Amino acid sequence: MTEIKNILVTLDLSEIDETLIAYASFLSDVLQADKVYFAHNIKKYEIDELFEDELGDINIEESIGEELNEKVATSFKGKAAWEVLISNDPYTESLIAYIVNKYAIHLTLVGSKNRVKGTGVVSGKLLRMLRCHILSIPRETRPKIEHIRVGTDFSSASRRSFSMAQVVGKAVSAAVKAVHIYNVPLQFAPYLPKETLMPVVEKHTAEKGRKFMKKIRGSEDISLEIIPGRSSSIPETLIQYGKKQKTDLFFVSDKGGNTFSSLLVGSVTEELFNEDLPFPLWVCK
Repeated sequence: MTEIKNILVTLDLSEIDETLIAYASFLSDVLQADKVYFAHNIKKYEIDELFEDELGDINIEESIGEELNEKVATSFKGKAAWEVLISNDPYTESLIAYIVNKYAIHLTLVGSKNRVKGTGVVSGKLLRMLRCHILSIPRETRPKIEHIRVGTDFSSASRRSFSMAQVVGKAVSAAVKAVHIYNVPLQFAPYLPKETLMPVVEKHTAEKGRKFMKKIRGSEDISLEIIPGRSSSIPETLIQYGKKQKTDLFFVSDKGGNTFSSLLVGSVTEELFNEDLPFPLWVCK
C-alpha cells in the first residue's frame, strides 16, 4: 500500500498537537492526500468522576470540538479537506482502530510521548491493531524531508518499507538510503573465537544484502550501509546512526526476521517507539 489518500492525526490537547497539525499539513500536500481527519478521544468518564460539580451543564464534547476546529483551521495549511472527530470512549486504541477502518485510513500520525507530557496513544497494542501505516513524530520535528533512511533485515517483509520510502522520496526529491544492522550470533561465541566469526558474518551479510537489493525496484538509486551492532542494542545503534545521518524520516516494516539482525522483528519495532527518537519513525504495514 503506497497510495496515501486518507490520513488520521491523533490529538490530545497537549503541546505536541501543533507539531502534528503542521506536519500533517506538509505531508498531506507531499502525498497529495484527499482528506485529513483529526481525532481526539475525551474519555469523559474520567472527567465526570473528578469534576462533576464544576462541569455542571457544560457540554464538554462540544467545547473541545470547537477548540480543536479553531486550532486546526488556524494551523492547517494543506490543500486537502479536513475534519475534526470528537469521541468519548474508554479505550483509545480501539477507537483509533475503529476510525481507521471506518474512514479507510492509509496513514495514522501519532505524537511521540517520550519528550512531552500527554495522554499517549503509541503502544504495542496500537501497532498491532491498526491496519495502516503509522508515523510517530517527536515534539521538535520540523515539517521537512531531505534525508530518508530505510531499516532492513533483508526479509521479504522489509521490502514494503522501500516502496513507501521511494514514493515519499520522489515526491520531495530526496535520496533514499538503506541501513542494515547485524550482530554476531552469540550462541556460537563459546565455541568459535570472535576473530573467526566476524569475517564470516560480514561476508555472509554483505552477500545477502547484495542479493536482497537486486530484488528492490529502483535499488540502483539506493545505497546500502551495513553496520555491526557490536555492544550496543539495535535501537541504540539506530539512534546514533540516525543522528549522524541527520535523518528526517526513518522507515521500518512492522515485521521481519533474520538470523543476524533483529531490527525489524515486531518486538524491536515496538521498542523503537518507546525510545527517545530524534526523528520521525514510519512503520509500514
